[in-house]
Amino acid sequence: MRDFYGVTLANGFMLGTAQYPSPAILADAFKRSGASVATVSLRRESGQDRAGQDFWALIKDLGVHILPNTAGCHTVKEAVTTAHMAREVFGTKWIKLEVIGEEDTLQPDVFGLTEAARILSEDGFEVFPYCTEDLVVAGKLVDAGCEVLMPWGAPIGSGQGLNNVFGLRAMRAHFPDIPLVVDAGLGLPSHAAQAMELGYDAVLLNTAVAKAGDPALMAEAFASAIKAGVQAQISDPMEPRDMAAPSTPVIGKAFLS
Repeated sequence: MRDFYGVTLANGFMLGTAQYPSPAILADAFKRSGASVATVSLRRESGQDRAGQDFWALIKDLGVHILPNTAGCHTVKEAVTTAHMAREVFGTKWIKLEVIGEEDTLQPDVFGLTEAARILSEDGFEVFPYCTEDLVVAGKLVDAGCEVLMPWGAPIGSGQGLNNVFGLRAMRAHFPDIPLVVDAGLGLPSHAAQAMELGYDAVLLNTAVAKAGDPALMAEAFASAIKAGVQAQISDPMEPRDMAAPSTPVIGKAFLS
């Protein structure tokens, strides 16, 4: 697995912390998943009456890397301000950068995203940009200082899986040395396995686990799928064929007349 800004993760599972039925279920899901990174929104923390401190204590007790995000930000100014606040609250240079440009799909505003990434990178942040699978945009983000790219699989919370396998495969080929994370849209463990089979370094998801009937069991299922996908990718899998090929050789087989 490639390093994320010099950090080697135990595995490629990044799991969100929103929408769980209870803090106990959240903690159980993380325990069963073995996820190496927890994504956290700044909006869960507040200085007033120490609101949110119990949640922050729970997250710290998970013993994983914390990746704050700028979820819900629609402008460069809003995203940059939120990132600075998150750095103070969570004590990390990591930031998952979101600049949303379209409401129905929650597609990122790639122009604002690139500008915000440049500003934050110059200010010492280690930026994880939520982007599309567009190679030109990806190149601009790398030029802006990003050492990780996080293309979406499908719209956030849609559960559609990998809508553009060709585009994701092309990004992996185009940026062989950049850590890549499929972020958003995964609904089933098989979607995560497919992403890892493409050679991606991690997947990031939230809704598929938090909204499952049994979040902890679903988290465990995703962990197994991620491991299977990695093993499949490094085992040099066979290429698909247009024609059938017998698995049992016919050479030496007896023929009856």
